[in-house]
Amino acid sequence: MTRTLQAAFLAALALIMTPMPASATSRIKDLANIEGVRQNQLIGYGLVVGLNGTGDTLNNIPFTKQSLQAMLERLGVNVRGAQLRTGNVAAVMVTANLPPFATQGTRMDVTVSALGDSKSLQGGTLLVTPLLGADGNVYSVAQGSVAIGGFQAEGEAAKIVRGVPTVGRIANGAIVEREIEFALNRLRQVRLALRNADFTTAKRIAAAINDFIGTATAEPLDPSTVELTVPPKFAGNVVTLLTDIEQLQIEPDLAAKIVIDERSGVIVMGRDVRVSMVAVAQGNLTVTISETPQVSQPNPFSRGGSTVVVPRTRIGVQEEGKKLALVKEGVSLQQLVDGLNALGIGPRDLIAILQAIKAAGAIQADIEVM
Repeated sequence: MTRTLQAAFLAALALIMTPMPASATSRIKDLANIEGVRQNQLIGYGLVVGLNGTGDTLNNIPFTKQSLQAMLERLGVNVRGAQLRTGNVAAVMVTANLPPFATQGTRMDVTVSALGDSKSLQGGTLLVTPLLGADGNVYSVAQGSVAIGGFQAEGEAAKIVRGVPTVGRIANGAIVEREIEFALNRLRQVRLALRNADFTTAKRIAAAINDFIGTATAEPLDPSTVELTVPPKFAGNVVTLLTDIEQLQIEPDLAAKIVIDERSGVIVMGRDVRVSMVAVAQGNLTVTISETPQVSQPNPFSRGGSTVVVPRTRIGVQEEGKKLALVKEGVSLQQLVDGLNALGIGPRDLIAILQAIKAAGAIQADIEVM
């Protein structure tokens, strides 16, 4: 390590004594969900028709052929025993999310995905498809023209595909037929489910709610749940209570954690990660291999000689050794990375250094490798 690089590293680490800024607060609305107010996933099986020869091959996909025959028979057309050769039909799976408190007649978007060997759903129309919930009941019915974001074009000797032409969406393509009963205003107790479980955050949420209402009505049950007893003045009007509570500002507190994605070289660090006193050194090993083959020819008018290629290989090894750098106790991980970045160390080397520091027990945080 040259003196210039040492000076840059020490200058970057000199920032460690700068006090950390106060963390921003967030609304309870952004930190927790109200138990019972949730979406429900729906799924259905249907047929897309009107494709321009890009549908399923009926001889290869038996369930598409059976579904087409069953649909035609329900419409009064008997095709049993007939040879079907159409390529304009595709079997699809239809999925959707039923919004909370969706009433009958409400429309929602659906996603249509090819199930067989269809090449594209462009220009197709989804026929009436019931969408079922986890309990097996029909909650919605979907139908409409499929819009896709990809395309496919091909000729005799070339083909080009952009996006995924076998998946599309139908905007407002489903109509809600069955409501999920949930009497929110009749609840006597409401539970808040934290999106990131933490004891401190749950306690702060309960304290903020109790200070706002003026009585001890909220109690943290565990790191991810806060139970709220509805006060008498809000009986039968839980919506107003939740509207006021979800706007309260809370400073969330999370455990120190480092997330590393070795495939892409991404490092995500929590603000509370700290590093104990440790010495770090990092060196790069560079191996250079060059091939310069030479042609060897026999002398003129020589007998029995032949032209041959003689290999010539040159291998060079260079190791850039860097001296140990002392990291003082209490350094935040962000400041450590800033100091290492000042030395020109890339994400791959940073990942190796962080894992080595963790193995030495000098990082007070959990490391999760994706």
